[in-house]
Amino acid sequence: MDSSNQQKTVTPYWFSEALAQEPNSYPIPLENDIQTDICIVGGGYTGLWTAILLKQQQPELDIVVIDKGLCGSGASGRNGGCMLTWSTKYTSMKKLYGEQEAVRLVKASEEAVYAIDDFCREYNIDAQLRLNGTLYTATNSAQQGGMDAVMAQLDKHQINSWQQWQHEHVQQAAGSVLHREGFFSPAAASVQPALLARGLKRVAEQLGVKIYENTPMEAISTDSPVTITTPNADIFANKVVLALNAWMLEKFPQFKRSVVLVSSDMAITEQIPQKLFETGLKDGKTVIDSRIFVHYYRSTPDGRLMLGKGGNYFAFANKISAVFDQPSRYTSLLRQSFNRIFPSLQQQPFAATWTGASDRSTTGLPFFGHLNNHKDIVYGLGYSGNGVAQTWIGGQILASLVLEQQNQWSQCGLVSGPKGYFPPEPIRWIGAMLVRNAIRRKETAEDNEQQPFWIDKQLAKFANAAGKADKS
Repeated sequence: MDSSNQQKTVTPYWFSEALAQEPNSYPIPLENDIQTDICIVGGGYTGLWTAILLKQQQPELDIVVIDKGLCGSGASGRNGGCMLTWSTKYTSMKKLYGEQEAVRLVKASEEAVYAIDDFCREYNIDAQLRLNGTLYTATNSAQQGGMDAVMAQLDKHQINSWQQWQHEHVQQAAGSVLHREGFFSPAAASVQPALLARGLKRVAEQLGVKIYENTPMEAISTDSPVTITTPNADIFANKVVLALNAWMLEKFPQFKRSVVLVSSDMAITEQIPQKLFETGLKDGKTVIDSRIFVHYYRSTPDGRLMLGKGGNYFAFANKISAVFDQPSRYTSLLRQSFNRIFPSLQQQPFAATWTGASDRSTTGLPFFGHLNNHKDIVYGLGYSGNGVAQTWIGGQILASLVLEQQNQWSQCGLVSGPKGYFPPEPIRWIGAMLVRNAIRRKETAEDNEQQPFWIDKQLAKFANAAGKADKS
């Protein structure tokens, strides 16, 4: 563990890059009491998509968005920028929601990727979105064949966008000979996540949404109208949308056992376009391996290489720690993974590392509902590190709930509240450490083509839902 930069607070790489393109933009905090039709708490992807979709349906609505910092400064502006789908989670969704709904959600998640691309084109959002698909790979023999069962299910329902590539093709396209097996889907993209978030903010404002940044919610009163208290003013709203994701737990302890806050840590190189071209990384496709706590990587349009790894820091009592606003304390793990995947680039230094908070649910899928069955307060969280495209679905669901529509979104299987709970503290945290460390030992053994200890294999099963894909 590398903790040399532990005390520094930094603006994550993507968000710094995005803000540099807004030299004349200044945050506006809320200073006076206001009344509004709808108040959305949280200015990340979920909140902004909800605001935009509401305005597109009913332009006359008065909508306010507040954010404790700057819009997109949370998970939306610091993730890896991998726009993936739920197709590889079909088996889990079938168990949870039934066959018909699982099929619909697979289709909806793929539609979301193309819808976001179309939206960016229509509204001139230059988010560096590259619709070059994704590769899901196996990097050791233990991982090979892991996708077979879910591929068979997708084939059965004629919703399989994946094709298996010859391993030489996989190695060439993924820029590394480490990959032994790979499935490619065109229904995926890479994106500069903070540019997307800031672009959504601009479009929301153009549509008439009022946005107040540096305006945290301090309290909420559920009387009618619902009252949101902020440092300098109150907001009286007919409807409220809570789109706080990982930060939901700060104000609503009833969700503390519904998700686990865990870090995803990322590193990015300086510009090395020629070196990337030589490895074979010639476009914006994302590459995801078959670990439980996956490696994911992709290039950028300006010739950098970003690599991330999930499942590192687990927050005790699910508290948002300063760790999430610092350079990664797991730089040594990132470096080890980087060098193993790209041995020809092992002398290449990192330009920056950073950390993001992921709100992982027990199912690995988000959930939505009415807060304490209050008809005028809706929420959504639990994207589990796979939300760049899925927040478009979240916006559809929340907009439909706010408008009290009876449609495919409001009646979606995800509108169920939490589908499971983690143990209370300190059992949850101790268990998380046991499982995390068992997974590390198991996957290290598999990387070395050795048989993992039986106990590590059993403990690792507790985290199966954390993977990007259901395993055979």
